[in-house]
Amino acid sequence: MASKEEEKLNGKIALITGGSRGIGKAIAMAYAREGAGVFICARSDADLNRAVADIRATGGEAHGCIGDVGDAAQAKAIVQAALEQFGKLDVLVNNASFLGPRVPIAEYPVSAWEDVVRINLTGSFLMIQEALKIMIPQRGGSVINISSGVGRVGKARWGAYAASKFGVEGLTQVVADEVREFGIRANSVNPGPTRTEMRALAYPEEDPLTLPTPDHIAPVFVYLASDDSAAVTGQSLEARDWLRRAH
Repeated sequence: MASKEEEKLNGKIALITGGSRGIGKAIAMAYAREGAGVFICARSDADLNRAVADIRATGGEAHGCIGDVGDAAQAKAIVQAALEQFGKLDVLVNNASFLGPRVPIAEYPVSAWEDVVRINLTGSFLMIQEALKIMIPQRGGSVINISSGVGRVGKARWGAYAASKFGVEGLTQVVADEVREFGIRANSVNPGPTRTEMRALAYPEEDPLTLPTPDHIAPVFVYLASDDSAAVTGQSLEARDWLRRAH
């Protein structure tokens, strides 16, 4: 762990949805290394407990709970659990996501469409709405939404996932404009191709070893959570481009 003076997120509290594995876990680990108190939510109790234990093993402070971000009551309970644990909330990372079937729109199951949009878009909305109840009175905070390349340029067979991520981009811009006056910022990040389970499901023919790990892209999320990005809001960042410029 870095010294307190070197930690970019010392004293900050971050809530990461879908934080038990993949990109979400990498962000949570990076935040903890930089001094943040971390609260994660996930759908699997075993994955959640493992992630919390892994973060604590590095010396970080981590807690979490099970919950479905696409359910209004559960979204509220997740944010309340984080607030009860830490007393405030400085950063919300909307990472929880559902891929859905890779089939043409003409064949897309309505139930699958509704599930993907509920988790990816409505879930982000619900979590932001609850987080803003804390951040607005604090007059400060950072909302970071995970986007996708297909949420900026639609491609065949990406169906509800692409549509939901386009929605996340629009939601990010709306929120950024609405809460700027309260010192709160909202940005989206496209991680790009990354070595995750979701990527493997989407591209089963791809060799995952050719892709960077989630840890590789975590620095952009640290930046957006830190005071270094205090003037950055309403932006759609590309993780790879940001990393190249940062180095």
